Amino acid sequence: MVMNLFSLEGKTALVTGAAAGIGQAIAVAYAKAGAHLLLLGHRDNLGETKKLVEVVGGMAEEIILDLQEVDSIKSNYQSLLSEYEIDILVNNAGIIRREPALEYSRENWDAVMDTNINSVFVLSQEVAKGMMERKSGKIINIASLLSFQGGVFVPAYTASKHAIQGLTKAFANEWAKYGIQVNAIAPGYIATNNTKALRDDEARNSSILERIPTGRWGRPEDLTGAAIYLASEASDYVTGHTLVVDGGWMAR
Repeated sequence: MVMNLFSLEGKTALVTGAAAGIGQAIAVAYAKAGAHLLLLGHRDNLGETKKLVEVVGGMAEEIILDLQEVDSIKSNYQSLLSEYEIDILVNNAGIIRREPALEYSRENWDAVMDTNINSVFVLSQEVAKGMMERKSGKIINIASLLSFQGGVFVPAYTASKHAIQGLTKAFANEWAKYGIQVNAIAPGYIATNNTKALRDDEARNSSILERIPTGRWGRPEDLTGAAIYLASEASDYVTGHTLVVDGGWMAR
């Protein structure tokens, strides 16, 4: 009975940025929990994730949509709605551009903000409409340690991830009465493509590891328990929360 609280049987989950890393790990975990997967990516590179979902007995559909093209999300989503009712939305897609703040280009700023927060705002609006009608739904946003801290050389990323935490609370406040829970996961330092530059910098890598009580970089799979919890009935009375999964970083 307790384990049934974490089942995603009969649910349809849309995971953005599903081609690799955190998005891929969450998609495969959801398939193991019984969900049907809609894998969203900005180019035709979702095949590996689809195969991994199928290996664990799940089903997945591939959706190609560039979330940086924010104005096109609403029109593209209409065709998606005609085929599927989405029970779970994971806003995972994100990019990072590194430059000193004084030199940070408007091009990089706009690219990061469009992908990391503006698309989340618009896509969540569209998905929530159907959830409101059904009086049920889960929206999970991927935040960051930089939802709490400032970082260096990443002003747009930091701003977008602070915004993710605020938007999570704002949506949660308005949509709870419709049976929709909106939460976020703030990963710690996870070994993905986005953090390769940090891991390749020997001094920076060492300083990061020294602060993590667990003593290692996180793996995308380390986030899947939290992702299943926030997508399942087990979290029906949890909303507006940002769950930090960081190996103890914030405790230091």
